[in-house]
Amino acid sequence: MVTNYVTANPPTWAENSLLVWSVFGVLGAVSLGLVLWERRLAGEPEGGARPEALERIAAVSGHSMNPPAVSVPVRGRDAELERIGRLVRGPGGGMVVVCGAGGLGKTTLAAEAAARARAEGRVVVWIRWRDDATQLGQNFTQAAHILGLPEARLEEARTGRVSLVDAVWEQLATVEGWLIVVDNVDTPTRVGPGSGPLSAYRGWLRPHGGGALLVTSRDTSTQTWGPDAGLLALDPLADKAGGAVLLDAAPHAGTEGEAEALAARLGGLPLGLNAAGTYLSVPTSRHRTFTTYQHALENEFGDLLGAEHPAAATDPETARRVVRHTWDLSLDQLHHDGYTLARPVLQLLALLAPAPIPRSLITPSLVTDATGLPATAATVEAALAGLHQYGLIRTPPPTAPETAEPSVGQLQIHLLVREVTAHTLPHSQLTEALTAIDEHLTQAVTALAGLPGRAGWPLARLLAPHLPPHLDRSTPQDFMTALGVLDNLADVLSSAGAHSDELLLRRHVVEAETLQLGPNHPASLGSRNNLASALNQHGEHRQAADLHQQTLADRERTLGPNHPDTLGSRNNLANALDQHGEHRQAADLHRQTLADRERTLGPNHPDTLASRNNLASALTGMGTTSGLQTSIGKPSQTTNAPSAPTTPTPSPAATTSPTH
Repeated sequence: MVTNYVTANPPTWAENSLLVWSVFGVLGAVSLGLVLWERRLAGEPEGGARPEALERIAAVSGHSMNPPAVSVPVRGRDAELERIGRLVRGPGGGMVVVCGAGGLGKTTLAAEAAARARAEGRVVVWIRWRDDATQLGQNFTQAAHILGLPEARLEEARTGRVSLVDAVWEQLATVEGWLIVVDNVDTPTRVGPGSGPLSAYRGWLRPHGGGALLVTSRDTSTQTWGPDAGLLALDPLADKAGGAVLLDAAPHAGTEGEAEALAARLGGLPLGLNAAGTYLSVPTSRHRTFTTYQHALENEFGDLLGAEHPAAATDPETARRVVRHTWDLSLDQLHHDGYTLARPVLQLLALLAPAPIPRSLITPSLVTDATGLPATAATVEAALAGLHQYGLIRTPPPTAPETAEPSVGQLQIHLLVREVTAHTLPHSQLTEALTAIDEHLTQAVTALAGLPGRAGWPLARLLAPHLPPHLDRSTPQDFMTALGVLDNLADVLSSAGAHSDELLLRRHVVEAETLQLGPNHPASLGSRNNLASALNQHGEHRQAADLHQQTLADRERTLGPNHPDTLGSRNNLANALDQHGEHRQAADLHRQTLADRERTLGPNHPDTLASRNNLASALTGMGTTSGLQTSIGKPSQTTNAPSAPTTPTPSPAATTSPTH
């Protein structure tokens, strides 16, 4: 049953329509005024959103999303901090990605930038990425709410009338002067919402706010972050800045120079510097100075920087702070993303010398021989691309010599990344991998001999630092073959004018032969002769003359005064003296050598003619040719290649036919 309470006798005033509508008009105006006043109190202006006053926002900024404290000075990052500061202070906002390999101090840099922004009165929100897009959305919503996002707009998003991510960024676009940091976004493809690419800027990370969005990540790819994000790739610290980091942590551990030397040994990696500084600051540590710590690294690397942490396997935050484990996070991620050869290829690179590596050396056959895993050109390229994307390898500009030589691609691995990776390689895989490396180095040097003209010179320069370990690993059975590989590459380097690289190999050959064969072995004497000639080509004429003098005396004693190698040493000694400015002594030696060669080889032998040419050069230096009837050219060096298993070849530096 329904009861009708409407009276059949309305009051008299209700029959007056003009009065009724006037009353309703007044009530409506009052209601509208109350609504507008409520919106003003809530910070939502009539006619749309407006920027919130920073004073009001600062009053609610004491929330749980605060940046971590920076307890020590941040060294060597002034340019990076200034760039971030300009973005925070400037109009229009934007997005910057601080990126690079693990251990470079990305989080520390971001925390310092946040502290400086807060000191300037900016609103700062710190968000730590935990591989959870839902949590990230909640964090951004909270940040937008701190920056004035009205409850009514949030309610519209909750009920699905508007997109939450769009509502959040609409609010962030209306407020200026804020800094939002999203730390450790190492899996940017999972940021969301949705599965679209981050570079489309429809997700949680966008460069279109009124303030600055700062993201830290190991992903250094411009394709990942898109065209509107500024990438700030971190490099290791310079020695001076690295030394300052060590002195901040352990001020009584040594001098500034000693700290800088240790910083250089650690490759300027902030994580390694902090680990060393923390160790040295503990009174009970076995090593208390920068120098003793640096020396201890050679034999105790596993205990000092290569030590395992029991929690690293299950706690990514712990792994980030431990030198041994920090790069495992990137390698695990690459493996998860399908780059199955990334870790094996990095381990292979770590077994080569700490120097740029020619890209052409890392072939599918080398990877397969070294790791036992199937490899193709595509999978090797993908592995290298993944390692580069996560900052674990660098690709310096291709070598571009001053001449018209071709460029050569190269790969570079950070000193500590190399050392830790090699340290963690299972011993069962080490022998097979090194054997494969040695075989492919030999093949690479052999292939250089078949390249015309200057074509192989840039590659020879890159290969040079990797050859001494190859010789050191050789067995007695293949020692002479390994010596031949180094001698052959040294000859190519001599032709290229790369005397510093040539000297590296020549010195190593002399040291190895002297140790293995003895100082008076013909091979050792031949290599010493070649080293002295390389020193002479490099401009070290006095040092070259001294070494030639020693070699000449040893050859006269062991081979006799008229042996061709003895005469070659005397010829080369004379050349070094001549180039050192001792023309008269050089001319006397050349006369003696010319007479002995004419007597033992005949007047028309190429070596005899070379001696006559060299004597003429020395006499020219004295101001006379004494009537010698020969064309004067560059003095001819006599080289030896006794360590090679095949017939020795003349040094390309000679201008006339040398003797052996």
